[in-house]
Amino acid sequence: MAVGLQTHIWANNTRSVVLLATFPLLMILMLYGVQLILMGFGFLPGTGKGLDADMALAASWLGWTVPAAFVIAAIWFAISYFGSQAMIDVLTGARKVERKTEPELYNLLENLAISRGLRTPTLRIIETESLNAYASGLHEGRYSVTVTRGLMRTLNRAELEAVLAHELTHIMAKDVRTMVIASIFAGIVSVIAEMVFRGLFYVRGGGRRDNKNAMPLILIGVAFAVIGFSLAIVIRMMLSRTREYVADAGAVDLTKNPDAMISALRKIEGRSGINAPDEVQQMFLDNQPDGNGLENLFASHPTIQKRIDALVRYGGGRDPGPWVPAPAGWTPQAGSSVPIAG
Repeated sequence: MAVGLQTHIWANNTRSVVLLATFPLLMILMLYGVQLILMGFGFLPGTGKGLDADMALAASWLGWTVPAAFVIAAIWFAISYFGSQAMIDVLTGARKVERKTEPELYNLLENLAISRGLRTPTLRIIETESLNAYASGLHEGRYSVTVTRGLMRTLNRAELEAVLAHELTHIMAKDVRTMVIASIFAGIVSVIAEMVFRGLFYVRGGGRRDNKNAMPLILIGVAFAVIGFSLAIVIRMMLSRTREYVADAGAVDLTKNPDAMISALRKIEGRSGINAPDEVQQMFLDNQPDGNGLENLFASHPTIQKRIDALVRYGGGRDPGPWVPAPAGWTPQAGSSVPIAG
């Protein structure tokens, strides 16, 4: 299984590089749309000729607007890159913990890391009853695994070990770094899109309105902006969905216990909600939208059921069905935040 998993990791990383390479192209597409909109509203000069001439003029400006935009994006990227963990901690409420405060959880993570010859990632906890986890970080020595308090209280030892192995697989596959970079790129694209649509609502007088191509330019510009923004969402979705299947398989490979991963997913199902920006939620173990239909179509993660079906089919696991929580009044074993009983 390890050979097959490694093949999936290589394929996933190759696909991720190709997808990430399209983000600069999306920026150019959206920038061109912004220029057409500004020309349509009269804030940038037109040619006074036909629509083709105006569009060609806007395209010629890309020779200097694209380098300027990339310089600004590079500064933004550098700040976000080096401050990503601090930003994620603030947005999720995660805090760093040491072995002495959470010894059982720390030992589980350390043992898994040692089994693969890895440096033990930093351990973080979010004080919420939601059931979720994520890995973050950009390189060796900066990786981190974060779990919620609710996850620790609800999962038994084997299930918690499976979740930690899932997150450790993200680190081994280097897709943690990919998702952080994708989130930064997506944030840049999102801001450009927001500027476009806010500008459409707040623009009043102030520009020249004598361009006979005004309306076509505005409509074409909006179309470019919408296409660029939509493709950015699709790319992020593709990055997240493929990596979750690989990480589930990696958890099974590490623990040799597909049933533990399946039962962990059953307990997490419908109980994973954490208030955080979309860019951060796409790093979570589970991120399912409320409701059905179109929301699920554009979800960043495959459904829990699809992930379980894959583990049953390819990992040899057994699906116990939907989880029924313990009766009210049940508490974890005294003296431990990690349930021991299976």
